Amino acid sequence: MFRSVARSAAGKHLLRRGYATESVPDRKVAVLGAAGGIGQPLALLMKLNPLVSRLALYDIANTPGVAADVSHVNTRSEVAGYVGEDQLKQALEGCDVVIIPAGVPRKPGMTRDDLFNINAGIVKGLCAAIAKYCPNALVNMISNPVNSTVPIAAEVFKKAGTYDEKKLFGVTTLDVVRAKTFYAGKAKVNVADVNVPVVGGHAGITILPLFSQATPKANLPEEDIKALTKRTQDGGTEVVEAKAGKGSATLSMAYAGAIFADACLKGLNGVPDVVECSFVQSTVTELPFFASKVRLGKNGVEEVMGLGPLSDYEQAGLESLKPELKASIENGIKFANQN
Repeated sequence: MFRSVARSAAGKHLLRRGYATESVPDRKVAVLGAAGGIGQPLALLMKLNPLVSRLALYDIANTPGVAADVSHVNTRSEVAGYVGEDQLKQALEGCDVVIIPAGVPRKPGMTRDDLFNINAGIVKGLCAAIAKYCPNALVNMISNPVNSTVPIAAEVFKKAGTYDEKKLFGVTTLDVVRAKTFYAGKAKVNVADVNVPVVGGHAGITILPLFSQATPKANLPEEDIKALTKRTQDGGTEVVEAKAGKGSATLSMAYAGAIFADACLKGLNGVPDVVECSFVQSTVTELPFFASKVRLGKNGVEEVMGLGPLSDYEQAGLESLKPELKASIENGIKFANQN
């Protein structure tokens, strides 16, 4: 009974998300950091995606077990697990999309600088390998701080001579997922019908949900809009506190990562009008990287879309986020150019 209901529900969901039932191109997707808290559920969700034909799971340890487990799921893709730098080449060769949730969570006694230096180093090394083994892949950056790791990746690719701004994405989809969920709850509308653009960056006040552009319209009072904005910005902290220091947002982040990867695959396959928010190289503001709506296609970014009309509250938020986002971008560039 449960199996038939689950299959029916899953089928309806896949149809709603626009999966085609006819044959689709072979696509290889790699998850780097696949044995971690985000990587494991993300691996499972990518195994469920019928657009994936080969799924490469990479980490520095424990990947064979994750790959064996996920490989038993009866869906299209073939799964392989890879461990350590010696096997990174095999994991990456032939990839169409590379998703990077690799890194360490913040631990007791660890400063934000400690966390940045560790994760930035991990990202730098992985991106050097991507430049060497699959330079044409779309790169979906989940590793935090995204406001800095995306510029790090860009610098690594520039040094390697492989940089294509159309193929590098900071995954900010979790901010959109949260904004949709929180807005639907407050507006008392069906969350499946909700759309909320989220622009800026992917940390704290750099996250700017544009509730004035949310659909369906709800005409919420300004105090509600401010509270929803703050909750969206602090969504990660809300989860960390609820887990009492024993974890961060892993499951919802995996879901958001799977949604964005699916959008990239659809774009590569020529599905029209695929639009998601993402942190990309941009001229929407004076900052070199910025999150806004992006139209995806066969080459990755087809169009970086403008912000549209902003409310006075949103315009003020935009101006206040710029200095912090600028500093984070510069930190990433500086780190990438060390050594």
